[in-house]
Amino acid sequence: MPDGRLYDTDWYAWTQEQASALRRMAETRVNSELDLEHLAEEVESLGRSEESALVSALTRVIEHLLKLEHSPAPAPRNKWILSVVEQRSRATLALEESGTLARKAPDLLPKAWREGRKLAAKALELFDGVASDSLPTDCPYTLDQILDDDFYPANRHGLA
Repeated sequence: MPDGRLYDTDWYAWTQEQASALRRMAETRVNSELDLEHLAEEVESLGRSEESALVSALTRVIEHLLKLEHSPAPAPRNKWILSVVEQRSRATLALEESGTLARKAPDLLPKAWREGRKLAAKALELFDGVASDSLPTDCPYTLDQILDDDFYPANRHGLA
């Protein structure tokens, strides 16, 4: 019988554990009026929303790091920096609250990179005339850099 500690220490892992337990109950045909399979799907989905929120925060950090590095425009830089600070905080909090998500973060980085690069490329093209093929195809930032409060890439146009 679970003691509930995982619920308090790693909510994402708890959701996945509970979904598995509900599915085991459904397989053994526990006599219950509960719709165990759908309950399992919903509980599992709650955990996936935590994962999705982490990917979203990493995506925004990457998007704005790329803009800070590649944009020749001086005006929006402070807004991008504030966005990086906010999204780093969200990502760090999610990782601190879930060891499971922290272990999964390196595997989630490629998706965040794809999305962040796509967003940055389109904005840089539309607003700054920067060709999307001038952005790197592979993520130039490590997960540690993406989460590091003191890391900002040098601007390629000499802006501070």
